[in-house]
Amino acid sequence: MNTTLRGLALALLLPLAAQAQPPAHPHPDQPMDTRLLQREDLPYHFSTLDLDSADGQRHYRLWIGKPDRPAPASGYPVLWMLDGNAALGALEPSALQALAQGQAPLLVAIGYQSARRIERDARTYDYTPPVPGRAEQRDPLTDLPSGGVDAFLDLLQQRMRPMVAERAPLDPQRQTLWGHSYGGLAVLHALLARPGLFSDYVAASPSLWWNDGAILAEVDGLDARLHAYRPHLWLMRGGEEPGDPRSAPGEDRENAMDRLRARLASTPQVQVEYRRFDGLGHGPMLPASLAAVLQRLSTAPAP
Repeated sequence: MNTTLRGLALALLLPLAAQAQPPAHPHPDQPMDTRLLQREDLPYHFSTLDLDSADGQRHYRLWIGKPDRPAPASGYPVLWMLDGNAALGALEPSALQALAQGQAPLLVAIGYQSARRIERDARTYDYTPPVPGRAEQRDPLTDLPSGGVDAFLDLLQQRMRPMVAERAPLDPQRQTLWGHSYGGLAVLHALLARPGLFSDYVAASPSLWWNDGAILAEVDGLDARLHAYRPHLWLMRGGEEPGDPRSAPGEDRENAMDRLRARLASTPQVQVEYRRFDGLGHGPMLPASLAAVLQRLSTAPAP
């Protein structure tokens, strides 16, 4: 094949390759995918709840997916999904069909009143912990305000959960919190600071690099906070993710995750599971990790 033909073939193949994988870093103004909400042939039906943060600065929208199946006597198990605008677009109709045949949990996508897939400013504040000793809390990657995760978890516990419970009965013993990236960081903080808030925590591609690994210090004193709780933590990471978004791909992929797992290994009350997704980068891990959670719930015995 001569140089001209090789160049033409490459030009034709590159767009197809770009379509094969989701972008690693979606454009901040990428619109939310709402096609699932238009479907009327699925065993899940979605309604919305709107509320504001305590300081009135952030505006939330919850998409509540209720299965056609009646609630069991103990109430529905619940899958709470952070970055709800993006999570809703990652739900596949076939996954919902399978889910309805398994545990058929209530689905709650916690998002924002925005047409965007990712609401960067709000999530940066909501999903990051405060760094002790700092008068001004700022995100090291974007310089946006940070450190609001405890206020967010208060809102989830004190307002979101009761509001959802008015729509459907909830099983307090079977509640899962899933989050990706900064959302995964928020999941880890919720586990380490409030281990009884959920039964299962799923941290996909958690931003362990954030503020020089500050989240690892939160493991200290976990034993005293656990009491009788025995939470399950599912950690996930893509094989092609860098350890830090400011580093090159392949650099320090596993070290922070290994340190976290080693710290948690001394706390047998926390059941830790780890899965590595070979070949996946940071962006594609959002739909892949959520699909893995749905698949597990689909194959679990119905309550």
